[in-house]
Parts: sequence; C-alpha cells; structure tokens
Amino acid sequence: MSDQELIEWPIPLSLVSYSWLLSPGTPIAGRGLTGGFIAGSLVLTNLSAEQLVGLNGQAYNTNMSNMAWKVTAGISVITLALVLLPRYIGGAFTTLPEFVNSRFDEGTRMMVTLQFMLGYTFVTIPSVLYSGAIAVLQLFDVPALLGMSLEQSMWIVIWVVGIIGAAYAIFGGLKAVAISYTLNGVGLLLIGFHSLGDGNMLAGMNTIATEEPEKLNALGSSEDSVPFGTIFTGMIFANLFYWGTNQYVIQRTLGAKSLAEGQKGTLFTGFLKILVPFMMMVPGIIAYHLYGDGLETMDLAYPALISELLPPILSGFFLAVLLGAVFSSFNSLLNSAATMFVYDLYKVKIKKDASDREMIRVSKWFGTLLALVSFFIAPLLLRAPDGLWNIIREFTGFFNIPVIAIILVGIFSKYIPPIGAKITIVVHVVLYYMLIWGFPMFFGFSFDISFIHIQGILFVLAVLIMMISGFIRPLDAPHQFTHDPKVDMVPWKFAVPVTMLLMGAMVFCYILFSPIGLSYADGIVSGWFWPATIALMLLILLLWIISYRSWNGKYSTLLQKMHKEKKL
Repeated sequence: MSDQELIEWPIPLSLVSYSWLLSPGTPIAGRGLTGGFIAGSLVLTNLSAEQLVGLNGQAYNTNMSNMAWKVTAGISVITLALVLLPRYIGGAFTTLPEFVNSRFDEGTRMMVTLQFMLGYTFVTIPSVLYSGAIAVLQLFDVPALLGMSLEQSMWIVIWVVGIIGAAYAIFGGLKAVAISYTLNGVGLLLIGFHSLGDGNMLAGMNTIATEEPEKLNALGSSEDSVPFGTIFTGMIFANLFYWGTNQYVIQRTLGAKSLAEGQKGTLFTGFLKILVPFMMMVPGIIAYHLYGDGLETMDLAYPALISELLPPILSGFFLAVLLGAVFSSFNSLLNSAATMFVYDLYKVKIKKDASDREMIRVSKWFGTLLALVSFFIAPLLLRAPDGLWNIIREFTGFFNIPVIAIILVGIFSKYIPPIGAKITIVVHVVLYYMLIWGFPMFFGFSFDISFIHIQGILFVLAVLIMMISGFIRPLDAPHQFTHDPKVDMVPWKFAVPVTMLLMGAMVFCYILFSPIGLSYADGIVSGWFWPATIALMLLILLLWIISYRSWNGKYSTLLQKMHKEKKL
C-alpha cells in the first residue's frame, strides 16, 4: 500500500487536507492555486457549527464584544500575507511540523504535536459534537420528547451524533455546506428582522438599534468576556496562531501559483471576516429581543431562531446542513489527530519500521479511542458558565500561545536552541493553568484580568525565555533557511494598498458597533457617526495613495532583495 493510499483512509478530503502535510516529500497541491480559490478555501476551513452556536450565544448573553475574535483576524491575515507568506513560499519549509523539526529538533516536534492532540481531544472535538447536539435538542425538543432533563438528553444526543459522525464519510459536499450556511445565515437574519418587527423588517432593525442598544456595543468593558484592550494583547497572538501557523490554514496559501496569488487570497479572506458580526452575532441579538432571558442556556439562541422562525422544511434542511458540517468537522479532526499520532509519534518514537497497514490499523484504534473520550467530555460543556465560545478560547490558550511564540522566534532568530522552545512549552502550560484555574482553586485568589490579557503576558514571557536560552546556550552555528522558491516571488502590486482598505474596514466595523454608532443610547446613531466615517474614508484614501506610490514599491524592493540572497 502506497503512502498516498494510506493518507486517503478513510475520508479523502478531510484527511488529505492535513495528513499529506505530515507526510515527508508530498507535493503541495501542485502549487497552482489562484487567489479566489485560496480565499474560498480559507473561509471553508473557518466555517463551523460551534462558531454559529457559540458566537450567537455570546451576543444573546452579553453584547457584540466577541466579534473581536473575527474582525481583528484581519491583522493576522495581513501579517500572513505581507510577512510570513513570503518566507513560507520562498523559504526552506513547507509545513509547520517540518519547520519545528528542522529549526529546533525532534523532541520539540513531539511536544508541539502532543499539545495539538490534547487540544483536539479535550476542546476542539467535544465542542464540535456539543454544537451539533445543542441544535438537535432545540429543533426537536428532545427533553420533552424523551421526558428527560436537558443534561440527560444532551448525553444521549451527543452519543448518537458522535457514533453516526464516526461512521460518516465525506463524498464532496463541503462547498454545498458553505453555500447553505450562507443562505441560511442571510435568510435567518431577514426572517428574524421580519418577525421582530411584526411583519416589517425595517421596524425590526429599528428595534435592535433603539431598544437596549448596549447589546450592539463591541467595545467590551472589563466586565465583558472580551474587554476592548485585549485586542492589542493576547488576541493578536491567538489569532496569529490560527491564521499564521495553523496547518489547516497555511496549507492553502502554500499551494499558491505565485506569491501574488497567495497574497490576493489571503487578504480577501480578511474582508470576508468583516461579515461575521452580521451573519453570526446579530441573530443572537434578535434572539434576545424575541425571547429575553427565557432560554435555558445562551447556546440555545441560534437553534431557537432556527426552530421557531424558519418553516419546517427549511429548518429540517438547515439541520441536515448543520449535521453535515458537524460530521465533516468531527471526522476531519479525528483523522487529523490519528494521522499526527501515527506519523509524528508512533512511527517516530514507538515503531520506526511500521508498515502502512499497521499504521492504518493503529490510526483506526487511536481514532476510535479519541472519539469515545470526546463522547464523555462533550456533554460537560453544557455546564460552561460563560458559554461554548469562551470555554473554547480559554482552553486553546494552552497551546496556541507557545506554538506561535516558537514559530515567530524560530523564523526571526538564528541562535535560539531547542532547549529554549521546550522550556517555553512546559512553563507556559503550568503557568497558564495556575493563573486561570490553579490559584483560585488551591489558594483562593485570582487575577482580576481577562484570560486574553494573560495569554498576551505569557507570550512575552515565552519570547523572553527563548531569548535568555539563546544568550546562555546559543547554537554553535546560526540556523539558516535555504532559499528555494518554486513559484514567482513578485508580490501583488496592490498588496500594501489593499492592506490599508482592510484596516479601514476593521475600524469602520468598530465605529458601527460602538456608542457613536448603532449602540448610541438616544437614537439609531449619534451625530459623531457620519463625521467619523467620512474622516476614516479620507484617511484610508490618503493612505492608499501613499502606499501605492511609495510603500508598495519599497516593500517589493525589500522582498526582491531578500530573495536574491542565497540564504534567508
């Protein structure tokens, strides 16, 4: 059995999307992807049921402050397009595991892989199951149907959905899921406004803008789960991990037919993220105005809208689409974890001469075990006091911060030794646990700051640890990245100007969902809204002209000079 046959078991699309990146020597998608295809692929990668359920639940329960996770992802997308992508395409590595192994050592690779697998087991996979189960519970009113409590019903539904998902095989369909999500999102938004306004959509829009307008405020206070200041601390690095180093994401850009096409696709993705507040959070505000505090848990907000507002045929269609996304995500994650286990742990540390058939058998057993563990963990998310979205963000902090710190330091330094990366991972995991849960549990006191700020502080600490290790025990010879691009490395001529537009779109989104915008207490918007918007437009126009005439040329010259050198 060939390596290609091995990595195609049992779900070609989901497994190949990750496992070929873990298999040495496998080509990168032919290096022929265009910007439009890359942007579409990145959006498909980011679509998930837990985002629809989780983000709408947060909007229902608090306000729009959680939109920061999506809107400010544009900063990370810009960093990927202008800084990281030229190094990824023109440098010596094509995958994250390969880079970690080549830049540091095999031991660091094992630790990073283990962090990913634990994250899948205890956070990502259970959250996918939970989000699908909560929708089924609401659409079919399972507690009343079975005469059980919400928690008892949750256990049953998760096991049913999980078992079906474990046996589910993807025969294409991801594009259909994305289109269906979009249609359902737009349709539900319009129907929600129509219902809220008693048959008048404009009246419904007026209701959410004038009645309790603080729900539309995205400038989170210290009492919110996402204080506004966190955008400039830990959130930057958490988002940069996802969009700049997460293999699911960067593999699409690595297949670009040129640097210019990769930058086009990456930057266009940033504009698509601006739509998230409207598609994945405003429905939660509508649910609040329709149901008040009547929902048993905040994560029922979006399923409740689907159940009560959409016609039965459409709600059934939506359920099929939702479960399809749950099954595909569930299988993709299971197989990715199993692939990492056999390629990065089993074959490297346990049995180096393992045959293809043996690796398939081991991956099946490991995937089965992982699925069973997730079945027991997923129902516990019902008890999450701050909802599905926040619990996911908190627990991913165990691995996203050390990984992004290791990657950035590895790229921009030459003398940092492997021991620095290893110490960073251990120290981060211990400190993060103690600061978030350990000190309150064992010593009775806590740090009264957001977990996102804590992630930002620990990022700085991680970098300091690696810098100190480089000072005490530097590498004998500087690490070199061999420059060997396979595609045209001329940057997109509009890369920097479009970056200015994207930054402007992010700022406008915050102006719109702020106390001078839709969150204005004495009307739809304040008198400052339009002057602020016009001033922003003029500033962006000025920056576009300057960047196109000056900055873009300097950026292109800098890249060309860098890639003419034999070594990066």
